[in-house]
Amino acid sequence: MIRLMRSKIVLALSLMVVVLLFGVIGYKMLSDFTWIEAIYMTIITVTTVGFSEVRPLDANAKIFTVFLIVTSVFIFGFAISVVTEYILGRNSLELLKKKRVKKQIDDLTNHVVVCGFGRNGMQAAEKLIAYNKPFVVIEKDKEIIERHEEEILFVEGDANEDDVLLQAGIERAQYLITAVPDDAANLFIVLSARQLNKNLFIISRASQITSVKKLEFAGANKVIMPDKIGGDHMASLVVMPDLITFLDQLSIEGEHTTNLEEVSIEDFTNQMDCHSLRDLDLRRKTGCTIIGYIDPNGTYVINPEADLVLQPKSKVIVLGRPEQIRKLNQMFQIG
Repeated sequence: MIRLMRSKIVLALSLMVVVLLFGVIGYKMLSDFTWIEAIYMTIITVTTVGFSEVRPLDANAKIFTVFLIVTSVFIFGFAISVVTEYILGRNSLELLKKKRVKKQIDDLTNHVVVCGFGRNGMQAAEKLIAYNKPFVVIEKDKEIIERHEEEILFVEGDANEDDVLLQAGIERAQYLITAVPDDAANLFIVLSARQLNKNLFIISRASQITSVKKLEFAGANKVIMPDKIGGDHMASLVVMPDLITFLDQLSIEGEHTTNLEEVSIEDFTNQMDCHSLRDLDLRRKTGCTIIGYIDPNGTYVINPEADLVLQPKSKVIVLGRPEQIRKLNQMFQIG
């Protein structure tokens, strides 16, 4: 619709230019006016301001003037109506778009709220999209919103404000990722979010090492320092390059590149009788290897023993080639 309206505006402006050129050339040819006089006569005629003519007009010039007035009135009226329709239509479309986005956000539960759509926020959004995890982004830069609003749900505003967090459905959200570059802003966001949702799992970005404890004290469950991670990674490529390069080959996203998978024990126990990792026998069935176990309390066990007893609400971390991971997901209908 917007594209059609823009085409109409281009047409209206083109017709107005044609009328002006037609008038100038007509007066120049019929009454032998100078170019300045022809332009003056054309402007006072099409605008119907009523100023006097440059000089008396003969019969042909008067007939031409009548025709020019009638033509210009219709064309200028058409142009005004098109511009007015475009402005009102654009406002109506913006209103409808905001209502649609609000309804989509209101329908979300157990979603993720991402604060800030800079480099880190954008990377978080890409990962969430890859895993089909519903999320809402809070961003105050209107240009960024307009650039990405077709594929991402946005709430325009400052994430420091409770009303903006509530618009993003913070009370119904499961996770909050605050990726704002300013540590002080992240601190206020964490404090506000924790007050609005006591059960929220909060992941905050930090730029300074001194901010980590403050963010954790404010209510953040995890604090990530992207700059520190990047520096550690680069240094590791110097001291143990082959190991880091191998780890870089591991992927947790993409249909044909996934090497790691996190699986809830219920995905297995609901389909088979198993009490230990040995009972699962994933290596023989799928080729995948269990490299980690997470108990219900969140304790991590690296390279668990085969006789480890499985507990409800626990998880296993599985390693395998992409085709083995796909076989695992298909066999146990995971994901």
